[in-house]
Amino acid sequence: MFDYQFFIEVLVGGLLSGVMYSLVAIGFVLIYKTSGVLNFAQGAMLLFAALTFVSLVERGVPFAAALLLTLVVMVLLGIAIERTVLRPLVNQPPITLFMATLGLSYVIEGAAQLLWGTQVHGLDLGINDTPFTVAGVFISQFDLFAAAIAGAMVALFALFFRYTRTGLAFRAVADDQFAALAVGLRLPRVWAAVWTASGIVALVAGLLWGARLGVQFSLSLVVLKALPVLVLGGFDSVAGAIVGGLLIGAIEKIAEVYVGPFFGGGIEAWAAYVVALGFLLVRPSGLFGQKLIERV
Repeated sequence: MFDYQFFIEVLVGGLLSGVMYSLVAIGFVLIYKTSGVLNFAQGAMLLFAALTFVSLVERGVPFAAALLLTLVVMVLLGIAIERTVLRPLVNQPPITLFMATLGLSYVIEGAAQLLWGTQVHGLDLGINDTPFTVAGVFISQFDLFAAAIAGAMVALFALFFRYTRTGLAFRAVADDQFAALAVGLRLPRVWAAVWTASGIVALVAGLLWGARLGVQFSLSLVVLKALPVLVLGGFDSVAGAIVGGLLIGAIEKIAEVYVGPFFGGGIEAWAAYVVALGFLLVRPSGLFGQKLIERV
């Protein structure tokens, strides 16, 4: 007999896990939407943020001060990346820009190793991970906290894009860079702001993932979890990153529990990529992505 309560528990756990994937995917979307760059260095930025924060805390810096200092570091890192990597490569082919961010990811990881060492750190954000029950369904307190943070961040971005001058400039550049130039927008300034925002997203995602998995160099591989999310949601949609993350999280958990036993288990690690590959064949632009139309 099918256990609906257990199914709901698996589904809720998957949805809450998917929120963590969405946090990483949002960083990709911000960069890709305004500059067309697939920023493969997002995972290294996430690692650098988590490692900087936990290293400061372990050296006796108060929690709030360490968070503020790490925020400043990530803002400066985002601006430095835009000026030293993106700006000199403007108008280069997308593959060139992608390879530049791929190389940049190793540079950031190497800098983190030189600054903070290679040891594994535990990160405690003060959030108890023991589950509680709602209508008989077990829900992780940490996952619920992460979902609340992600929801707040999306709401802030929505308000920022709609009501602030810089946010409107983001949208204008994302719609048409040449038109944005024609009305007097300074693209380097907008791109610097975008990379700054990406650094802030990396900080939030890095702290949450670091608290979940521990702060270690394999943390940068979390970036791979965002790729199926982007394929489903679309590379240029913040809403798509959220919806895609929820779908991927749910698919992983349900596939592992209900399909995994037929394959000996362990399919959670690759089930999302199978779904993403199939989705690419049907809708390459994703659920919320813009379809590119080229005139010939």
